[in-house]
Amino acid sequence: MHERISDVKYAVITVSDSRFNEIISGNNILDKSGDFLKDELGAKIYHLIPDSKQMLEGLIEHIIEFTDVDSIVITGGTGLSKRDITADVVKNLYEKELDGFKIVFHNLSYGEVKYSTILSRASAGLYKGKIIYSLPGSINACKTALDIIKTETGHILGHIK
Repeated sequence: MHERISDVKYAVITVSDSRFNEIISGNNILDKSGDFLKDELGAKIYHLIPDSKQMLEGLIEHIIEFTDVDSIVITGGTGLSKRDITADVVKNLYEKELDGFKIVFHNLSYGEVKYSTILSRASAGLYKGKIIYSLPGSINACKTALDIIKTETGHILGHIK
């Protein structure tokens, strides 16, 4: 029997060119999805970065190497545009992909957005003993995924620790 980890430590990363460009222009922004995930998960780390492969890879590596975070939840960059890089970055990092997450997420999402769920490349996987979730940038998608994340992350960690 595997022991469920009860005190999961999260990091949240929002990937968004438009929001990042607003920040570097000196404007205040509202990051509904990132703020929602940060608050709901009690994340000890939060960053907003542009759709940049190098920045996302570097930030993930840095968080894993220099913090005690158990799980990184990324919102944004899972769509189909040329700049949507999150799904591709994490796919290359995953040592083991958690295909069940994708199936359950799309099943729940179908009930909300019907066939449009196929536009999302949401995923989850294991990397260097951590769980990485990659979610669409919409607040509704983050709300859909939250219950899965909160319910199963400690269980998954119990299997890999």
